[in-house]
Parts: sequence; structure tokens; C-alpha cells
Amino acid sequence: MKKIKIRGLVVSASGIFLSWGAIVEFKGIFDAFWGEPEANFYSPNKWDFISQKQWLTWSGFEIAYGLACAGIALLLWKYARLLPPYIERKSDK
Repeated sequence: MKKIKIRGLVVSASGIFLSWGAIVEFKGIFDAFWGEPEANFYSPNKWDFISQKQWLTWSGFEIAYGLACAGIALLLWKYARLLPPYIERKSDK
């Protein structure tokens, strides 16, 4: 009999979603308040290529995406509590 960990797979997926969501959320907040696009470093005048409105729209998307990843992580973590720790399966040999 082989033991296959079921709950651990879902918990690890939850951890990946949470860490990725936190990184994207932090970057979105940083871009909204302190960041600026790289195009500003190479243009003669700031905000020529990308307007501040476009930049805030992009950072808002990053914040929403980070929150969505964190929400998926929370749902997976709650779903993992419903699963058994492992299942037993007959080995192929």
C-alpha cells in the first residue's frame, strides 16, 4: 500500500498562492505611492510615454491581482481542512 499525501498538496499550493499574492500586492502598493515606470528614466519629460492615470490603473490591477491570489490561498487552506491527511492506494507492482 502506498500512502499519498493529499492535504499537503493543497496546503503547499495555498502557500505558493499566498506568497505570490503578497509579492504582487507589495509591488502594487509600492507602484501606487512611490514607484514610477522605467520609461520616465529615458524620456526627456516625466510622464510623456505613460500617464500617471495609466500607471495608477496598472498598480490598481497589481493590487487586485495580489488580493485575488491571497483569497485563493485562503480558500485552498480552508478546503485542505476538509481533506484527509493521506489516502492509501495499492501499489502498481
